[in-house]
Formats: sequence, C-alpha cells, structure tokens
Amino acid sequence: MTLVFKYGGHALPQAGTIDPTITYLASLIKSGTKVILVHGGGPQINKELEVHGIESEMVNGFRKTTPEVFSIVQRTLSGEVLRNIVNQFISAGINAVGLSAGDGGLVRGIQKDLALGLVGVVDQVDPSIVISLINQGFTPVICPIGVDVKGQGLNMNADLVAGAIGGALKSECVYFSTDVSGIYRSWPDKTTLIDSINSKDLQEISKNFKEGMIPKAQAVLNAINSGAKSARIFDGREAANVELAMAGSIGTLVVP
Repeated sequence: MTLVFKYGGHALPQAGTIDPTITYLASLIKSGTKVILVHGGGPQINKELEVHGIESEMVNGFRKTTPEVFSIVQRTLSGEVLRNIVNQFISAGINAVGLSAGDGGLVRGIQKDLALGLVGVVDQVDPSIVISLINQGFTPVICPIGVDVKGQGLNMNADLVAGAIGGALKSECVYFSTDVSGIYRSWPDKTTLIDSINSKDLQEISKNFKEGMIPKAQAVLNAINSGAKSARIFDGREAANVELAMAGSIGTLVVP
C-alpha cells in the first residue's frame, strides 16, 4: 500500500527529540507500507521571520512572499525542517531521502497571484522520482519549495503539494495532519465537524471557508479529483491521533 502523509509544521518537535509520529510512521514503513511524507513549517517560518524582523502577511491561507520572505522560507523549509525530519527517520531505522517539491521534475508551479509575490500553485506533477525512490527502498521526505519552468523558486502550500502528489500516485489515501479536527460544515463552528463527505458536497460547502481552511479543502479536492482513492484530514498535534486517523476513527474522510 502507498500513502501520502502531509506532516504539519505544528507537529515538529525541537531538534534532538524524536516525534512519536515519525516513530509510528517508521513502524508502518518497516511493516511494508510505502510512505511519502510532505511537510509544512509555518511555525518555524514565523519564528525565523520574527528573528530577522521581517513582517509577513497571510492572505486566505497563503503567505504573501516577497523575495526577502522567500529567502527565509526556502532556508527554513529546505534546510532546518527537512533535515530535522530526515534525521529523525534515519534514527528510527528508515532510509529517508530529502527533496524539495521542484527536484527531479516532481512538481512544476506557476505564480498564484502577482499580489502574493512568490507564491506558487501546482501546474504539473511527475511522480517518477518518488516512484523510483520507493522502488529502491527509500522513503521520500518532501518540502514544499517549488519552481517554475524558468527556474524561479516558489513558496508552495504543503497541503496542495501533498494533494497533487497523492493524486498523481493514485494513492490509497492522502492523510492531512493539521491543526484542526477535520472539516466543519459551517466553518469555523467546531460542533459541525463532518465524519465523511464526498468531493461534490465538499466543493459546495467550501465556498464559505476562510483563512487556512481554503487551501486545505482545495488540496483534498485536488487529491481526489486527480486520482487519489480517498483523503482524510485530522488534528495531528497529538501523536496518538495519527494512529487513530489511520484506523479511521477521527477526522474527516473525503471520497470521490
């Protein structure tokens, strides 16, 4: 079985400590499950921007990315966060390989909106490199730094990258570990959490979503519409929730 797991930056512990989520995913890999992990890193980026005194504005869940902001985003995601996760997998006995979304022709992006600066959305996906790595026994860990056809680096939303890769791989399930319990029918009313929904109904209710739920819903829809067999979005801030999500006990399941 092949699954794509979007690992939220909110779940990443400090360097030198092992995240139980990584330990659990490592156990799945050792038992034969093929895992592709795509990570975010919003909290880590915010910290670095603050250290450098750089202001950053969020617009409908996307970070407005000037060249100055992009330099911090790229350095943080492709460096600190990616290496931390790969190192944790290696410590758990997994032969992980770190990639950026633009490496090996995996993802080609285009600028979403000139007003947002160097923010990219997925234009093309070629999963050949991750298929090759998996077939050779490696576990790909992917950071959402993309590139356009002219070689311009782009800050891409990790949910959208994970959804696009999951769809291209026809993944059994794309798991979105995030900081909310799932999809709320009346965002952001937590009492309206949905257990399961089809993509048509999600498309309809997502018209009323705001802020970070916008790219999350779009990522789930893109994954399903491009070939993934299912997707599940859940609160991954507690490591125990990952196993519950894999068992289908928590979060929102989205099907075609």
